[in-house]
Amino acid sequence: MDPLTTRDPVATALAAAAVGLFAVALIAMSTDRLTAAGMSFLAASLVIYLRESRVADRRAAD
Repeated sequence: MDPLTTRDPVATALAAAAVGLFAVALIAMSTDRLTAAGMSFLAASLVIYLRESRVADRRAAD
């Protein structure tokens, strides 16, 4: 495991948020709410981007 992400509570919270958004998207897809599913997938992608850019910034600083 990468020690930079395991000690960062914000990165951990963002990862949990991405997992939650994927779960919401899958539930929305199964109930035929495709717009909500698409928005959830888009939001999950943005959360993953923010998390990875945060981790990359911390690696550059160290």
